[in-house]
Formats: sequence, C-alpha cells, structure tokens
Amino acid sequence: MAADAPVTPITPPSEAAVDKSTPAVFLIHGLGGTQYDLGSMHKRLKNAGFVTHSLTLPGHGTTPEDLVHVTAEQWMEAVTAKYHEVAAQHDNFHIMGMCMGALLATELAKRQKHTRGKLIALAPPIYIDGWATAWYTPARHLMYYVPGVPARMRVEEEDPFGIKNEQLRAIVKAKFARGENFHYRWVPLACIRQVDRLRRWVMTDLKNMASETLVIHAREDELTSLASANYLVEQIGGAKARMVVLENSYHMICVDNDREQVARNVLEFFGASSAASLGMAVDDPKMSADALQAFAQSLRAALEAGDFSGVFARGASDMGWFQPGSNRASGIYRGNKGLQAMLPWAGGIKFTAFGQPVFNAGIAVLPATLTAAGLMSQGVLAFAVRSGRLLDARWFPDDVALEDAHFGAPPAPAGPSEAERAFEAAGIAVKTLAKPPGNDELLALYALYKQATVGDATGERPGIMDVTGRAKFDAWAQRKGMAREAAMAGYAALVEKLRAG
Repeated sequence: MAADAPVTPITPPSEAAVDKSTPAVFLIHGLGGTQYDLGSMHKRLKNAGFVTHSLTLPGHGTTPEDLVHVTAEQWMEAVTAKYHEVAAQHDNFHIMGMCMGALLATELAKRQKHTRGKLIALAPPIYIDGWATAWYTPARHLMYYVPGVPARMRVEEEDPFGIKNEQLRAIVKAKFARGENFHYRWVPLACIRQVDRLRRWVMTDLKNMASETLVIHAREDELTSLASANYLVEQIGGAKARMVVLENSYHMICVDNDREQVARNVLEFFGASSAASLGMAVDDPKMSADALQAFAQSLRAALEAGDFSGVFARGASDMGWFQPGSNRASGIYRGNKGLQAMLPWAGGIKFTAFGQPVFNAGIAVLPATLTAAGLMSQGVLAFAVRSGRLLDARWFPDDVALEDAHFGAPPAPAGPSEAERAFEAAGIAVKTLAKPPGNDELLALYALYKQATVGDATGERPGIMDVTGRAKFDAWAQRKGMAREAAMAGYAALVEKLRAG
C-alpha cells in the first residue's frame, strides 16, 4: 500500500465556475496512503477531459497514531459528504478507489444507488488472503478484544510493499529509509478492525448495485487474492460487472509493472482514449506487432543506458523529444540540433524500473522512472513509431514539480537572432509582393523555407503523375546539407530581390 507525500483535499472550483456537463471522477485512496496510491490517474484523467475530485480520509496525511480512534463510519461519512459535493457540480461522474478506497467506493456506490456514472474497484481486499499473508493473520480477530492491544499493536508495512518491480521497490525502500512522509510505515491494529467491519458491509446486498462496475486485480496480489475480485463480480452480477486480471504486478497496481494497462482499462471503461490522454494521435505503424515490440525494447535499452544519441539515431530526421515542466530541461528537442541542446542537461540521466509496455497501433507506452543525482521521478514514456523510425518520444512524469525543483528554473530567453528576425520579416513581406513570383522563384522560395524550418528533405519522392509535388520535393532535396542559418538568409535575400524588382 505504498503512497506519496500527504495530499490535502483537492478543492474544486465554485459551482458557478463549473460546467455541469463536464464529466468527473471521484478518486479514493487506500489505507495509510494518499492520492499517490492511484499513481498518475489524476493526470491521465484530466488530460482525457475529466475533472478529478479526491479527499484525504480521516486519520490520514498526519501520523499513524491518528488512526487509532477513527471508525469505518467516519470514513463513510467523509466519502459520502464528498460524493454529494461532486454530485452538485456534475451531471455525470464516476467513482474509483484503490485498496481500502475500493471498498469505500463500492459501499458508497451501493448506498447511493449511483447511476450517474460508473464504478471502478482497484485491488479491493474483500478477503485478506494473499500469498504473503502470515498464517496467524486470522488471530487478529481475537486480539481486537484484548484491552489496550488494538491501540498499541502496530501492523508494519513490509517487503515487498505491494510492488513486484524490484527497481521500483528499491525506490520505495529508500523513501522509507529517508523518513519521507509519503505513506504510513505502519498502522494500528485498531484501524485494521475498522477495515474488517467495512469489508463485511461491502459483502452484503451487492446484487442491489446499480452502477456498471469494473474490477481490476493482480493475479499475484500478495495482500488479497483473486477471490476478492471474483466475489465482487459474481455478487454484483455479470450483466453489470466485469474483471480485468493483471499478470505482472502485486497489490499496488497503479504504480507497479502493469500501471499502464490499468490506465488504459480505466480510460476505456470511462469512454476515453488512452492515447488521447497522452496528447498523441493513433496511426498505423506500418510494421508488425513483433517488430514494434522489438523496436520499443531497443529504445528501452538505450534509455536504461542513458544513451539519448542512440534514441535519436532510431528517429526520423525531425523526430522530437518532449520534456515537460517549467525548468531548464523543458522543451521540444527536434532532430540533431535538438539532441545537441539536450546533452548538456541529459548527462547522467537514465530511465529505470520499467513496467509492462502497452501498445496501441503505432503508440508504445512504457511505465518508467527517470533517475538522476538525487532525483527519482516516476511516469510513463510514450513513443510514436512508423515504418521502423521513431517520430516522437514524450516523457510524462507523475509529479512535474519534482523535476522542476531538480533541474531549476529555465534560462531567460535570448530572443531571436538577426537571421531569424530577417527570416520572419521576409515571411510577411512575401505575401505583399507587387508581382507574383515565377515558377522557378516559387520553387526556390519553397525549398529554402522548408530547409530553414524542417531541415533536409524527408519522405518519399512524389510519383510522376504529381508534377507539382515532385518539382517541390526535388527543389527541396537539392538544398540537402544547407545549414538552417544559410537557408534563412537565402530566403530573406530572395524575397528582397523580388521586392526590388
């Protein structure tokens, strides 16, 4: 049940400022955790057009001792109050929870007879029977009645911390060792008793569930077996509930190997596109599934080694690397010039803790962690591939602020060069020429403009029947090797010549 820094309730805008037709998702975190339990789902849902709402459950975001006297009723009261707050702002909204949050989400949807959206239960612990469960775990029910024990006894977070990915698990261990307050290191036995009470509530009257339901569960969940997911689906009924089983994760499915598969299933269940949530268009890769997978594996190997030159070598001439944020590394780096601009800050950066890749036509998405001196930033890498060449590579960190703090503020813009200013002015002046240019001059203008803005000609030469397209391509290709500055200067000089006469 790993999680991140304490998260305060996300305060939505006033009702007057909210378009009630905009769909929303109410997300509920797990026991001892925060919204980090849900990985990058907040960001992916927002990118897909949803408004996200969440809360910090009673007893959370402070110290484990604050859980001693919290009851299951208080948790239900908190999520119910938030539910009505969200309902007042949106005509349609979905409910989603992780671990104990999945239990709360299920009970909430059931009690409210929720029909204004769908329900997703992520790794719901209906049973505490996972493969790492100690043989004496059932004895906790006796300990509940021993005076003073429930408040004093600590239930520690232990290896494997709900994470199968060994590199990612090492990152979580390091966070605990540094004392980072990203998740409670232990919880009192008293609150486990409240979870047991909540489990019993959830297990009743499930056939009255009104919400269409998706349950996502890992086959190797060390805390709760697939029996939990099966129980929910069977009791709600196959007409309203279905299940997705993950094959390469433990309990923390939103941050483990299969987290991209989780994101894709969540978005598709809510009627959104996974690729769209990354701002990328899906296109035919014009290569086999095996070739695409092998290509993605080669990119992974290059990034594990910190070999950005190797990544760009696999790209088209105008391939771009998209680095988000507001820091000195942020920007879009295209072609060889972009690579040279990246190298000063990218030295020492590597990607590690890769998860299971997900493919959607020509888009390959790999969960990963960006590492540098003192920085471990989780997120996903997205690659657009076509005909064996990389078109775009984009990094989507879960927490951009971490990278902003690490890389520092962006440098002040230097402003356009003299050649760039002259080029821009020529682009305006060419539209006001007194006399239209001849064919040869039009071809020259086209070729110089393309060489200045794109670089060397790319793509296939148009066929013989496309006379105009073929002539334009040939004129551009003749400028191969011309530097950008020279092409800009040539364009500006030709426009000036045409203006003069």
